[in-house]
Amino acid sequence: MVPTMTTFDDLRAFLRSKTGLRMSHIYKPVMLLEVLRNGGQASKEDIAEAFVLRDSSQIDFYRRKIVHAMPGQRLVRDGLLTRDGDTYRLAGLLSELTPEQAHEVETILEQRISDYLELRNPFGDKNLEAVPGSLRFEVLKRAGNRCELCGASSRTTQIDADHIVPRARGGSNDPSNLQALCRTCNAQKRDRDDTNFQGVHDSYKHRAPDCIFCQLESNKDRTVAENQLAFAIRDGYPVTDGHTLVIPKRHVADYFELHQAERNAIEQLLHQQRRLLMEADPSTTGWNVGVNAGKSAGQTVFHVHVHLIPRHEGDTEEPRGGVRGVIPGKQAY
Repeated sequence: MVPTMTTFDDLRAFLRSKTGLRMSHIYKPVMLLEVLRNGGQASKEDIAEAFVLRDSSQIDFYRRKIVHAMPGQRLVRDGLLTRDGDTYRLAGLLSELTPEQAHEVETILEQRISDYLELRNPFGDKNLEAVPGSLRFEVLKRAGNRCELCGASSRTTQIDADHIVPRARGGSNDPSNLQALCRTCNAQKRDRDDTNFQGVHDSYKHRAPDCIFCQLESNKDRTVAENQLAFAIRDGYPVTDGHTLVIPKRHVADYFELHQAERNAIEQLLHQQRRLLMEADPSTTGWNVGVNAGKSAGQTVFHVHVHLIPRHEGDTEEPRGGVRGVIPGKQAY
């Protein structure tokens, strides 16, 4: 019998009542939450994943029965990990990898996972995986193991091979119809959206041959730090000792045209350089962080760059107002 709910009070009472929303497990409220939080619809795959993530007994099973017993014991025996209580650490050669070697090891392990998942099909259903493991691996490799929308790394979050034209609307598993999206961006996109983010990924390669900052990217003598999408140099005309510029590798003039992934990369380097500069000069007591966006704002090199300027007590007679000083007479207030 379908319950009668004509007002929000009726709905609220039904959801709260043990005789209304009957439960033998957490499945019903988790499923409702997943659909609700995904804008009113959610796929079977999203709901199934939500069940696993919410069911602490599943996590507890792996914690108690799987991790230490196997694979933990074997990896320790093989000299790849060490164990200290409930904590595992890299051992042997794995603990001495260069960043390039670490990336290669990650690629090998991702391929092993993909190969296994493609072969293992406990239900005999050839369509169990929307995207075969080996194809998912190629999509992530093409995207540099990053979400093609927000730039999140596969090191920190699950990256999926997403259908640009959803399967529900006739989309195929052809590589041209696949893009790498993290779980958050994938959930927000939903099956009604066929936006192609591959162009965003391709745009990261753009350089301007006559741009001084594009040229500086390859000057490792000037580069003090870099990641996949940005690099840092010391300013050639520093305001203070340690004045640093953090610059996206892609040639883009306006800060407001940066992709979110580039903002993430710049932010990472700003924090890293701030920490290193503080270690080098503990007397640093403040920072100016700023961007000139546009000629009228004082921009002279039209490739985005973020200034990180260490400050010290007494380095100027009156620091009050800080960046308000970009217009003379407006700094003090």
